[in-house]
Amino acid sequence: MMHRGEARIRLEMPYSQEYLRLLRSIEGATWSRTQRCWHVPKTKEAWAALKAVFEVEVKNDGALQPPSQGPAPESATMPAQADAMPKITIVAHPKRTDIIGLRLPKEIAPDHLATVKNIHGRRWNPEAMIWELPNTQLTMRFLEKYLKEHLQWTFQPDLEKLPERLETAPATPFLSKEPPKAKYEAAVVALEQCLTLARYSHRTIKGYKQCFRDFILFYDNTKPTQITRPQMDGFIAHLITKHKISESYQNQYLSAIKFFYMNVAKQEEKVLDLIRPKKQEKLPHVLTEEEVVKFLKAIDNPKHKLMMMLIYSAGLRLGEVANLRMADLQPKENRLFIRNGKGKKDRCSILSDKVCALLSDYLELYSPIEWLFEGNTGGKYADRSVQGIFEAARAKSKINPYATVHTLRHSFATHLLEKGVDLRYIQDLLGHESSKTTEIYTHITSKGLHKIKSPLDDLKL
Repeated sequence: MMHRGEARIRLEMPYSQEYLRLLRSIEGATWSRTQRCWHVPKTKEAWAALKAVFEVEVKNDGALQPPSQGPAPESATMPAQADAMPKITIVAHPKRTDIIGLRLPKEIAPDHLATVKNIHGRRWNPEAMIWELPNTQLTMRFLEKYLKEHLQWTFQPDLEKLPERLETAPATPFLSKEPPKAKYEAAVVALEQCLTLARYSHRTIKGYKQCFRDFILFYDNTKPTQITRPQMDGFIAHLITKHKISESYQNQYLSAIKFFYMNVAKQEEKVLDLIRPKKQEKLPHVLTEEEVVKFLKAIDNPKHKLMMMLIYSAGLRLGEVANLRMADLQPKENRLFIRNGKGKKDRCSILSDKVCALLSDYLELYSPIEWLFEGNTGGKYADRSVQGIFEAARAKSKINPYATVHTLRHSFATHLLEKGVDLRYIQDLLGHESSKTTEIYTHITSKGLHKIKSPLDDLKL
């Protein structure tokens, strides 16, 4: 073979850590990403080194191939295929018992690659050209369910001794840069304590702290209790004109400032009648039923598909689907409970028949313990991971590019309204405190629009 204008000797080897160790001892040995093989310089020195390390055979095309009786462990040697169509081969790892290898021949890769990528905890080893899988009961159930007819095993796994999942150490938290401390940081601490006593959510406390810290940093040399009302208005005007903050972000700043002066500093007079931004009357993005079908069909992973189907079929928020526990589901009654939703309210929603059918297979395959959707460490699924699943499926299905996870909830309400469901029931299913919040969907639905005729159609043009 030629590599960057230089003649090279191409090597073909079965998966073996021992082969790789020996190969790396040869000077000039290189992995080619494009050719997907190892190669060495076509020189007398390299040839002699190969002979010293391996007993090599020369194929008809000039490629070198170590013989089957080489130093590789028996479990790692790729057996010859008797059938015309190659099979997916499962091999034991030469050094680790908690990992097994899966070799997917390129001839059948287009048919099975998506399925292999859905195996929980799978990892591609580019040097060995093999998929490394956790040696667990969960992996075995997945292989049995989705790839059984295409597998060829080189060893007999001891299923009774396999763990359900591998013990995974908790992920190291990302060490983000500490925000700058204000001169009067004690005021931020006091605000946090008051918010905690009022039992505000962690997310709200975090947002209020950052907004209030930005505010007192802007007047860093002035005590927070001595900041005047005109200075407050000046700070908000600065954010609008220079930083172009949105109306919702402006409201968050105002709420943080108001909370501090009313509950911590006890200076209510300063924050009476704070100027709030005029609320925009925006209509939410909504998917058509055809777009929902395209979106769901674009998801191959059964866990991810169930997650998105639940959000759409029950009108869930992003955090609500991640917070679902096993005890919250009642498939026989076709209902599920949402605990501690927005506003710290519980509610009940519907559980689709199609979701129940998929749910049965999911529970059998993944066997979650506490949380319905578990992350890699066994805890509940991260909100950001749910967003990542949605964004990937949105791009693949080429639906509305402005859609978010919350768009599925909006679509649920709109589609129910178009099917004639009473607005009061939709309000309960969504958990809206006021019916005015639910009424926004009446401005989106196309129900009855087909009966309205444009006046242009009556003009004799």
